[in-house]
Amino acid sequence: MKLIDRILLATDFKGSSENLVRNAIELARAYESKIVLLHVLPDEKYESKAKYVIEEAAKKQLDKIRNWIYAEGIKTETPILEHGSFSERIIQTANLIDANVIVIGSGEPNKTETIRLGHTAELVVQQSDRPVWVVKNNAPFKIGSILCPVDFSPESELALKNSILIARRFNAELNIVSVIQLPYHKTTGLKVDWEVKYETSRSEYIKEFNTFLKKFNLKSMDWEKEVMVGDPSVEILKALSNYESDLVIMGFTGMSSMNKELLGRTTKKVIRQLPCSFITLKSIDIIALKLENRIQSLEYHYNSGMQLLEDGFFNDAINEFKACLTINDMHLPTLKGIALCYEELGEIDNVEKYNNMEEEIISRVWDYDE
Repeated sequence: MKLIDRILLATDFKGSSENLVRNAIELARAYESKIVLLHVLPDEKYESKAKYVIEEAAKKQLDKIRNWIYAEGIKTETPILEHGSFSERIIQTANLIDANVIVIGSGEPNKTETIRLGHTAELVVQQSDRPVWVVKNNAPFKIGSILCPVDFSPESELALKNSILIARRFNAELNIVSVIQLPYHKTTGLKVDWEVKYETSRSEYIKEFNTFLKKFNLKSMDWEKEVMVGDPSVEILKALSNYESDLVIMGFTGMSSMNKELLGRTTKKVIRQLPCSFITLKSIDIIALKLENRIQSLEYHYNSGMQLLEDGFFNDAINEFKACLTINDMHLPTLKGIALCYEELGEIDNVEKYNNMEEEIISRVWDYDE
C-alpha cells in the first residue's frame, strides 16, 4: 500500500540542500516512499574536459546524497543528472518518472525585491501540473499545524482533500480558512446600507462554506474553520501567523465566484512571502492510494487496513480487512476494524452485522473452552 509512491527531490547542492534532503527523507519515511534524486546543470558550452570534470563532480555529490538516503532506510534509485533549464528539466523528469510530488528548496530570494522565493522554485510552482512541496530554507521537518485556504473552487477542493489526508497521517491540527473579499467602497457617493450588505454577504458566504465542508470527512480530527474579511493574501498571511502553521497547502488556480482566478493570484502573493514550507496543487493529488496487487499475509492485510482506516480511506480499509477474513474468518481484530469503518461511513446496519459476528465468535470460543 502506497499513498506517496515516488518523490522527485531536486537539489542544487547549495547551503540549504542538506536541510532539503532531511525533509525529503522524513516525508519518505512517513509514507514508505521512494526518493529519486535530480540535479540540473546549466546548458552552457564548456570545453569538453571542463564539462567532464563538472559532470563527474555532480555525479559524486549525487552519489553521496543517495548513500545518505539509503543509510536512512529509504528506497532510492539511480540519481538523474540533466542539462538545461532548471525548471523545465525538473518538470519533465517529474512527468517521466510519474512522481507524486516534486520536493524542492525555496532557493535564493531576489535581493533587489521583497520576494523571498527563489526564481527556480517559483517557475516550478507556476509551470508544474504535479504537486510541488517547497521547503523553506533551514526549516526542520515539522507538521504539527496545517493551514488550508479555500475559495470553494475545484483546486481548493483538491488542496483540502490532501490537507486532510496529510493531517491525519501526522496527527496535525488543520485550520481551514476562507476570505470574503467584498466590493466595499465607503467613499462612494451612493446611499448604500453597507452594514446590512456586509452581514447579508457574510451570512450567505458562511452557508456556502458549510456546504463546501460537507464534502469532506473531518471526523476524529483536530480542526477548525474561520471566515475572514479583507484582501485574501493579507488575511491568509495573518492566519499563518495566528495559527503558527508549519505548512500551508493551497490550490494554485481558483475560479471564485467573487473574483475569477482569485486563488491563483492570492497563492502567488502568499508563497512569495514564504512564511513557511508550502504545497501547491493544481489538478493532481499528492496523496494517491496504490494497493499492491498480490496475496499477502494476514498481518500485512490487517496492518494495511488499520493504516487506511487511520488515513480515512474507509472503503479501501474494508477491502483489506475482508482479505484478512479470507485467510482467517475468525480474526476478531479484523471484525472490529470493519465495524469501525462502517461506523465512520454511517452504515449502522453493517456495524451491527460485524459486531454480532464478533460476539458470536467470542461466544463459540467461550462455549468450547467450557
